[in-house]
Amino acid sequence: MSSEVAARRDAKKLVRSPSGLRMVPEHRAFGSPFGLEEPQWVPDKECPRCMQCDAKFDFLTRKHHCRRCGRCFCDKCCSQKVPLRRMCFVDPVRQCAECALVSHKEAEFYDKQLKVLLSGATFLVTFGNPEKSETMVCRLSNNQRYLILDGDSRYEIEIAHISTVQILTEGFPPGEKDIHTYASLLGSQPGSEGGNARATGMSLQYTAPGVEAVTQLKLTAGEDANASRRQSTAWLAAMHKAVKLLYESRDQ
Repeated sequence: MSSEVAARRDAKKLVRSPSGLRMVPEHRAFGSPFGLEEPQWVPDKECPRCMQCDAKFDFLTRKHHCRRCGRCFCDKCCSQKVPLRRMCFVDPVRQCAECALVSHKEAEFYDKQLKVLLSGATFLVTFGNPEKSETMVCRLSNNQRYLILDGDSRYEIEIAHISTVQILTEGFPPGEKDIHTYASLLGSQPGSEGGNARATGMSLQYTAPGVEAVTQLKLTAGEDANASRRQSTAWLAAMHKAVKLLYESRDQ
């Protein structure tokens, strides 16, 4: 890919919406698959009372809209200003208590796991034929739309075209699940309560542009207990979080 095309994919622009300033992709087609659209606000005339505590709005009790769900609340029920990166807001925005809790949890993905995915990790990569494999670095693209595999050859897989994910683990029977079930399959991560499984790799099925057949891809972490293996395991754990967000995005 030329540097000009790559720059076009990653270009951003600053826009102002009723909810605040947002730094969004210059071209909508290159938006992150993890992103959420701004909600339509409940019209003022349809919410004479707080939708949480039922307080009546008047001159002293003002109404506020949650920037994540778009519903109306009084100041007491919608006082928190929390970062909302999935909607690309530049500054923290007002959210109701329920939405603020979700946004706080998502912040960990953007502060930690996303950085791991962007940095990449080394895997033994197999396309279809198990007898042919190649050591490659797998990372998420800057615009979060593609898995990029770099080695002697280079591949780009669009996240939205991944149809099936299978986690490969030790201490947990592997089972193929579609992308909607994959997040719950990994509900217990290595080291968490009730989870003794350790991720060793990942199998993906995806469709490539212009190709009708489904392509199978397998990523396997190295077996040596070294820094590279730890990085690969961390990348797989971060990918779990990413798929969970993707599942939530498709359901919203």
